[in-house]
Amino acid sequence: MRELGIHGCPKKRYKVTTNSRHNLLVADDYLTQDFTALLRRQIVDMKDGGLVVIVPPPNPFRCPPGPYERASMIAHYLKHHKPKSTILILDPKDKHSKQALFQEAWERFYPGMIEWLPGELTGGVKAVDVTNMTVVTEDETHRADVVNVIPPQQAGWIARSAGAAAQSGWCPVQAHNLASKLLPNVHVVGDSIIPGDMPKSAFSANSQAKVCANALVAELTDNKAFKPRLRNTCWSLVATGHGIKVGASYEATEEKIAKTSGFISQTGEDDTTEDDTTRAATANEANGWYAGITADLFG
Repeated sequence: MRELGIHGCPKKRYKVTTNSRHNLLVADDYLTQDFTALLRRQIVDMKDGGLVVIVPPPNPFRCPPGPYERASMIAHYLKHHKPKSTILILDPKDKHSKQALFQEAWERFYPGMIEWLPGELTGGVKAVDVTNMTVVTEDETHRADVVNVIPPQQAGWIARSAGAAAQSGWCPVQAHNLASKLLPNVHVVGDSIIPGDMPKSAFSANSQAKVCANALVAELTDNKAFKPRLRNTCWSLVATGHGIKVGASYEATEEKIAKTSGFISQTGEDDTTEDDTTRAATANEANGWYAGITADLFG
């Protein structure tokens, strides 16, 4: 958050960790652990007509569509249980992943419920007052019932403490085998790396891990490694049985992991617009991918 010039306004000093058992009103972690459950409880307990404020992180961050899919899922709940409530997204960025697709879905399924404000309009979030549940931008103070701040991100502690991360906080790697550029005999895959054109996603991490494993097997057996083939697809559910996706194929170059081709769900009013059958099939793909990758990882 310091990168954005954001500071908190707590009543007293405290130390925040992902394992802490504090009673903060702000849910500030969107990955796992207690904060996700806290956010859910806050939304369930919120009065009808309340305001949910979501503050996405700046680029780069894990799962680029994540904050906006989260807004969709919260809106789905509010539509059925607290229909007078609204969601305000105060984004430090001026654009985001699948923007046109999300905004089309919000207008269709949750009209008037979700408002997205880019950094160029708000000047970005300057402070979060935990005690008074307010979020301060350059020209306005927003009083919320639920605040979900997703802070700027970096590589995990183990990578940074080992010296695998650069000054940016992320780990530079060789594209063809995911070997660290800073440490010998160390390979890094997934969210922690500087991935070139690839986004930080579970699909990307799985694809990178297989390329890395292939390279390691070739090195250990003194054989030639197969040419790296990297892919990614990110699915998002915006309503029940309504999915959207974006994806691409990549190749390893001397400079980075480079995009070679891509695709995205279609939107608009012309003949390329996808119908509900296609969106339902995309939602089923997402569920099938989740089942497949968990089986791939855990058996």
